[in-house]
Amino acid sequence: MRDESKACLDLAAAMVIVGSSVVAGKMALATMPLYTSQALRFALACLVLLPLLFLREGGLPRLSLGQWGVVAGLAACGSLLFNVFLLHGLRLTSAAAAGIIASTTPACMALIAVVFLRERLFFRAWSGVGLAVAGVAAVNLAAKGDGGASSLAGNLLVLCAVLAESLFLLLRRALPPGLSPLCVATLVSLAALTFFVPLALLELAGGPFPVIDLRGWLVVAYYGLVITILAYVFWFRGVTRVSPATAAVMTGIMPVAAACLSWAVLGEEVRPEQVAGCTLVLGGILCMALPGRTARPRVTL
Repeated sequence: MRDESKACLDLAAAMVIVGSSVVAGKMALATMPLYTSQALRFALACLVLLPLLFLREGGLPRLSLGQWGVVAGLAACGSLLFNVFLLHGLRLTSAAAAGIIASTTPACMALIAVVFLRERLFFRAWSGVGLAVAGVAAVNLAAKGDGGASSLAGNLLVLCAVLAESLFLLLRRALPPGLSPLCVATLVSLAALTFFVPLALLELAGGPFPVIDLRGWLVVAYYGLVITILAYVFWFRGVTRVSPATAAVMTGIMPVAAACLSWAVLGEEVRPEQVAGCTLVLGGILCMALPGRTARPRVTL
């Protein structure tokens, strides 16, 4: 199997896992406050990642001040801002509206790659991006909102989450290529923990620690061990071996996976529009992942 194909499999696995966070997030918020759940998630991830990193690589790497700034940026965009904007936005707008806005992630990433990375996209690359955006939009348009009209403020918050996620997915390229996926996942988890612990303490100030049942702890374990560790490792291992445009299209798997898991776990109806959307997304992924020219990166972050 070609190296690029293996990288695409890594990115696909990461996006399937991230898609599962939709169901896990609903379960977590039902049993504990938002910031507390995220702080527990990254604390558990660090407890696992740090010993593994010391055993395999001898400890944390020596980074310059600028490189530590990139790590902080990764955690701020992908862990803090994405989760905060998305979860708060969902309180103000319908799930359907949020899903439609989230489906612009591949286009947002491609636009960032063109404007800031000066990447040249060829016809097949633009076709792949277009198919992915159309497919994810179809999947999300099939969803019915629960609360009536969407809130403009909520929509803007979800759009901010999309921008934060797009920056996170591309910012990894600014770190030294010699850093292993395990190392990057550990660094980002540590930085994310430092962001969420103060917020969790403020959230819990003046009240008792919430009572968390067994299902709640299992959700935290899944968040920390699978969503945080495995998704980060898969993504960081794959994103450095493909163009930003290819990475952009692979993010289209995330909402498709979320819809499929919602059908399986929550028993939601499978609609024809959702099947059509999945087909379009797969077509877009094939356009970008099959051998041939898709883009020519000029510079990296």
